[in-house]
Amino acid sequence: MVVAAPRIRNVPEGDTSLGDQAIELARFAGLELDSWQEDCVRAILGVRDDGRWASFEGGFCLPRQNGKGGVIEAVELAGLWLVDSDELQIHTAHLFPTAREGWRRIVGLIEGTPELLEDVRRVNRAHGEEGVELTNGKRLLFKARGSGSGRGFSGDRVILDESMFVKETMVGDLMPALSARPNPQVLYFGSAVDRLVHPDGVVFARIRERGVKGDDRLAYFEWSLDYDSPDDVPASVAADPGAWAEANPAFGIRIDAEFTESERRTMSPRTFAVERLGVGDWPVTDPDAGAVIPLDVWRGLADTGSEPAEGSSVVIAFDVLPDRSAASIAAAGLREDGLVHGEVVDRREGTGWIVPRLLELKAAHKVSKFVCDGAGPSAGVLEECELARLKVEALGTRDFVRACGGFFDRVANGSFRHLGEGVLEASVRGAVKRPLGDAWAWSRKGSVDATPLVAVTLAVARAGKRQASAWAEAW
Repeated sequence: MVVAAPRIRNVPEGDTSLGDQAIELARFAGLELDSWQEDCVRAILGVRDDGRWASFEGGFCLPRQNGKGGVIEAVELAGLWLVDSDELQIHTAHLFPTAREGWRRIVGLIEGTPELLEDVRRVNRAHGEEGVELTNGKRLLFKARGSGSGRGFSGDRVILDESMFVKETMVGDLMPALSARPNPQVLYFGSAVDRLVHPDGVVFARIRERGVKGDDRLAYFEWSLDYDSPDDVPASVAADPGAWAEANPAFGIRIDAEFTESERRTMSPRTFAVERLGVGDWPVTDPDAGAVIPLDVWRGLADTGSEPAEGSSVVIAFDVLPDRSAASIAAAGLREDGLVHGEVVDRREGTGWIVPRLLELKAAHKVSKFVCDGAGPSAGVLEECELARLKVEALGTRDFVRACGGFFDRVANGSFRHLGEGVLEASVRGAVKRPLGDAWAWSRKGSVDATPLVAVTLAVARAGKRQASAWAEAW
């Protein structure tokens, strides 16, 4: 069977003999690689004439379940047994269960090969401390990225699995720490980024952008169909097994045609295009390209310890996407220092969860007001709110416009603080204005899931109105 070649392939020149050795070592351990996996391994382990890696970084983007884990395992085995400079390898994943699964797979290969097991000093099985250490001191550790900080993850080779979820703060912490390593390498493995799902996808998007341009220090492989957006994929293409094979190098090997058809019928067209056809909705990598709120200004207002003053009440607001596929709830309140705090409380798919969640918040907190845009998609939830005896202030178009302008002014004058949440930053990054006469409001159609931003805007506007009333009374 002919295996699909990557649609995008960028490989810096280098000696691939170490990659060949790694492929043989993997085979010796019982890991038989596909031809496309072997190509990736050779690219990762390509060596320049000066002995350093030809690729300081590697990016590998392909739909799930194709076998990227095999590439990772072959490289990790090589790091333990073939690469002198790889004293410490760190395998990270967004969630701990994924990292632990990687540990289980590599341990299975090692323990199933007596000749390799002889070189092992210990296999650490303690929860959160999983790893392998050889008698010569070489180590391979498995970690969850957790809060997103890169501190403590500095190794000779750092593997970032699930790279759709790599925070920029982690890269900012990680890269300087690698400068002290003699021959470091960072590898990104993931699938296509969907801005509606992956608020931290900009790091992987930047790797992809460099791969497309042909960066001479980056190996980049991508299997995908050539469309600008998952919404652009025609139904006839999504139903074509030839398209499935084109985007999945393991189609017919690990990925079954019948199951893929079941996926297509079960998933939404957009989700299928992203998850199985590799067509991403990639975020803009320039943070200020056409931005309504410059990202440096927004990040300057982040305060991870921000919260409303103790004992004070909060305003809760919610917003819904036009197609009702997702919604967000936000809260805002006055801080001890008089600034207005705003945060996203919840964001989920669909709308059926909104009223039950609002009732939970009402029972758990001192809520002064519930708010929504009564002229927008949220109006469809108001009847359910009434049945639940939940009083909601539905703002008209004029009040919504005032709320957007007031929020923008608070960001500009620094009288607002947020928690630095990725989902809210993604919404801010993709925010688009909708002209309304001589004024404007946030657009839900042109934005990347505007609901987190709209909900925070409404909550902050009403919390700020209470602040202004308090000032007026004091005056």
